[in-house]
Amino acid sequence: MSIRTAFTVTVNPKIPSRLSRMEELANNLWYSWDRETRALFSRIDPRLWEATGHNPKAFLKRVDESLLYKAAADQTFLSSYNSVLLAYDSYHSESLQYNHIEGFNPGDRVAYFCFEFGFHESLPVYSGGLGILAGDHCKAASDLCLPFVAVGLLYRQGYFFQTIDSQGNQQAVYTDSDFEDLPVKPALHDDGSEVRVQVALPGRKVIAKVWQVIIGHVSLYLLDTDLPENPQNDRLITHQLYGGDKTLRIEQEIILGIGGVSALQEMGIKPTVWHSNEGHAAFMMLERARNLVRQGLDFASAVEAVAVNTVFTTHTAVPAGHDHFSKAMMHDYFSGFCHDLKISWEEFMALGHMPGCDDFNMTALAIHMSRTHNGVSKIHGDVSARICHDLWPQIEPEENPIAYITNGVHVPTFLAQEWSDLFDRYLGYEWRSKMCDTEFWSLVDAIPDHLFWSVRQTLKSQMFYGIRARLTEQNRRNSGSEAHLDRLLKLVDPINPNVLVLGFARRFATYKRATLLFENLDWLRRILLDPEHPVLLIFSGKAHPADIPGQDLIRRISQVSRMPEFEGRILLVENYDMRLARRLVAGVDVWLNSPIYPLEASGTSGMKAGINGTLNVSVLDGWWEEGYDGKNGWAVKPASDDTEAVLRDKDESQSFYEILQDQVIPMYYRRGKFGYSSEWVKMAKYSMTSLLPRYNATRMVNEYVNKFYVAANEQGAQYARDDFANAKSIAAWKAKVRAAWGDVSLRRLDTPCKQIDFGTTLNFKVAAKLNGLQPDDVAVELLLCRQYKKMRLNSFQRFRFEFAEVDATGEHLFELHHMPELCGKQEYYLRMYPCHPLLTHPLEMGRMVWL
Repeated sequence: MSIRTAFTVTVNPKIPSRLSRMEELANNLWYSWDRETRALFSRIDPRLWEATGHNPKAFLKRVDESLLYKAAADQTFLSSYNSVLLAYDSYHSESLQYNHIEGFNPGDRVAYFCFEFGFHESLPVYSGGLGILAGDHCKAASDLCLPFVAVGLLYRQGYFFQTIDSQGNQQAVYTDSDFEDLPVKPALHDDGSEVRVQVALPGRKVIAKVWQVIIGHVSLYLLDTDLPENPQNDRLITHQLYGGDKTLRIEQEIILGIGGVSALQEMGIKPTVWHSNEGHAAFMMLERARNLVRQGLDFASAVEAVAVNTVFTTHTAVPAGHDHFSKAMMHDYFSGFCHDLKISWEEFMALGHMPGCDDFNMTALAIHMSRTHNGVSKIHGDVSARICHDLWPQIEPEENPIAYITNGVHVPTFLAQEWSDLFDRYLGYEWRSKMCDTEFWSLVDAIPDHLFWSVRQTLKSQMFYGIRARLTEQNRRNSGSEAHLDRLLKLVDPINPNVLVLGFARRFATYKRATLLFENLDWLRRILLDPEHPVLLIFSGKAHPADIPGQDLIRRISQVSRMPEFEGRILLVENYDMRLARRLVAGVDVWLNSPIYPLEASGTSGMKAGINGTLNVSVLDGWWEEGYDGKNGWAVKPASDDTEAVLRDKDESQSFYEILQDQVIPMYYRRGKFGYSSEWVKMAKYSMTSLLPRYNATRMVNEYVNKFYVAANEQGAQYARDDFANAKSIAAWKAKVRAAWGDVSLRRLDTPCKQIDFGTTLNFKVAAKLNGLQPDDVAVELLLCRQYKKMRLNSFQRFRFEFAEVDATGEHLFELHHMPELCGKQEYYLRMYPCHPLLTHPLEMGRMVWL
């Protein structure tokens, strides 16, 4: 056979002038949360829309030109097109509300760095929860018209496409994205040239091209090293998300952090607040410090100037989950940084030091070089404070500077369109601007029960259609018979969706315990196989290709689902992605979540379910510990911390069985004359009412603005004023305190009173050896609380001592006169710690002396 060469040519259709703005719609990820925009593309050619994975830009490059001209002549289509453009233009012409936020001025801006971003399946640069959360953060920032830019990496291979074979083995299929098909465009200088930056790596410089993504009002800038100018190994740095080894990981994080700062500089963007979402981007802080040192600032002052307007959010609930790199690796990549920063190698390594480990820890770096830190739920804030407590060695974890802001989800993205239509009818169009108004959302109760139930059933039917399509393809590829497929789909009936459906869909990590319901298969049989009250259990999710225990979970689910009695009762649906997630959270009746407490940092899938009227049955961990109120779902109380794993799983699985058997199933099937359970509808309404206004991304971003961004913006300006005078001042003061604190002490001079009458004043007097510090350098405090239950230190009342005098021995005397306001036994503590008005957090130095 003769050798032949395949040639390709791409023929792009011409878009009719009447539809010229279709390209604009395709290049703004506003479509990711506007279903009417996506519907426009689908109406032109539904089959092509499916084939292109709901990607508007790829669709416009492949659609038959005759269909475009046909649409341009269709008055019904043009009416929808004009309606979409009206909504699009209205959204983008909104005034910049941040001018009305006290503490933000024109020109101020937040820069948000993250390793992955999940907006829509058409831009596959995400893997899971962290990326979806980052995408929702950007969308909510756009909705609020915040001055906001984001920075990430543009991967040729985002997360993998998952197939599952007939034995339950996960196959990871990676495909390269064609950037011309993605809603991205090169970032350009004013003269039209592409924005590129150079980033130094050992023995070479890597060039990164900057791409721009538009998300409503917000721009995301993604760095890409896959350029002909770079050697092959360097072209691969941004090739795959969460792929490769430690070398690839550190190089990706250098490109993101150091390259990201350079890219913003190159484009003339000057953020006044910097937000690192997870520790992957923490090298951004080093680069900013290096720039300040190059401008003449000493390193200690540069650290203070950088840290004061930097926000760091951690999403990891276990110490092993934080990125860390060996000393040797850090030396290879950062030995030159010491020269640039004008510090010793030991001082540099101390920035990433976490006690008990010699590696350079990215979370430690992020905390050392930021002044605002937070977890992503109340529980996770406490967990993070405990994990990082050694970074503030003399401060109790409950008082250290790690705060929390509970995650939220972008409602327009994850709320089914059917709910939006129903809300328009019964709540009025203003519900979109009342996202956080809890009183307003009580109006959901006024929606007629039969209409509420009708939407729930419609969404379940849509989910069933999607699942049938996926399982049919799965069965075909695995050479399954038609009879086998019929058995699988016997309960998945879109025409008659009256079966109770339980859903478990998320990343298959061992701590999430996807197989907890398999602890007692006999009990599970009784729950699922009742002929009068059928129950369908749906699983979906991916395990990281290197996570063998996670893949074992998939195999176990597949094995149980193939048992004859469970066939068609337990379904495992492959390739969990944003599209399937939107269907599942809106379509199932009950959302299951069974993490090992307290390892669920937040968990947003249950929020997405809750806003769609799906009821949660979950371990009280992450967000659900805050969201559950006893009436909006069901809760499994975690076993005590000292319970061994086998007993813990047995006890908690039993709780799930009991809740499902005794409460969930009977309530669902207590149907009245109209064919549905009024109790179920009442709880589903209340769940939506109680969760939607509290766990949405608008509330989340507003909290970041009000708690963190405004303060960071103001303090950043304060520290930079007069050639960074305040940064220099606080750096010098901290150096003085660190040098002196080892010999600082406190002793009590008054005699403690055991009992007093109400109305009596207590007179406290202490002597402090300050070792060269001044009285204004410290705070001496009384902490007081009623002793009727164990209280956290941050719940105690605080009363400040006044400096009185210096005694003959050189000790500084402090006094406090206090009259207790309550009767009964009261507990109190006396303490002293460094104090300065420029500190972001009163205990940020981590020094404390207790009596």
